[in-house]
Amino acid sequence: MLMPFRRRKARDDAPSPSVGGDRRVYAIGDIHGRDDLFAQLLDRIALDEAERDPLPRLLVLLGDLVDRGPQSRQVVERAMGLARSTGDVCFLKGNHEEMFIAAARGKAQAARLFRRYGGVETLASYGLGAEDSALMSDEAMVRWMLAHVPRDHVDFLDDFADMLPLGDYLFVHAGVRPRVALDAQIPADLRWIRGDFLNHGRHFGKMIVHGHNISEDVDVQPNRIGIDTGAFRSGRLTAIGLEKDRRWFLQTSA
Repeated sequence: MLMPFRRRKARDDAPSPSVGGDRRVYAIGDIHGRDDLFAQLLDRIALDEAERDPLPRLLVLLGDLVDRGPQSRQVVERAMGLARSTGDVCFLKGNHEEMFIAAARGKAQAARLFRRYGGVETLASYGLGAEDSALMSDEAMVRWMLAHVPRDHVDFLDDFADMLPLGDYLFVHAGVRPRVALDAQIPADLRWIRGDFLNHGRHFGKMIVHGHNISEDVDVQPNRIGIDTGAFRSGRLTAIGLEKDRRWFLQTSA
């Protein structure tokens, strides 16, 4: 769902949120199988960091690495390489990881939803042609996934965290349930929520950085920042940079 870009004016006397500590944080929005854009954005982050004073760096991926785009397997492998090469990276689980994991573990009911929301493109990256997957029953699809999707890929995605609090910020995939304490949120809301979260005008206790909901550009609100710019179809993959009470954005070219 494409939402118009909106920027509500924050109160002039409201303090700027801080990510806290002597660190620099980069968070990347929904990649959705665009490994080409993922590689470009990592390069841009490296260049941006090189122009700033040295600080410990944390990279956060907000989930939905897979589905819709043509290179889901390559995205997963690049993410696994990041996890092996550095400890300064955190992965959050999105609703598309949830669907992929369930189907890859043999749940035929999950395969129905998985194929409807971009799973055909994901399986093509693992070697199953779109015509073949269209002819498969849900049961046959999960059998194929059990046989052909590497188990270490499934385990890697299943180990993703649900949320990450840092200073005055909270990083999640989709959002949080209003009027529910942040430490009492349930995974279903963190990965799937839309309207109740997006339309809530009050503060959540922390500034929420999220993906999941596509906007034409970054969606900066007084209580949340959305950075899903629809990379799989727009060509724009977005990252937010944070250092103490400062923030900036990096994007690939459309």
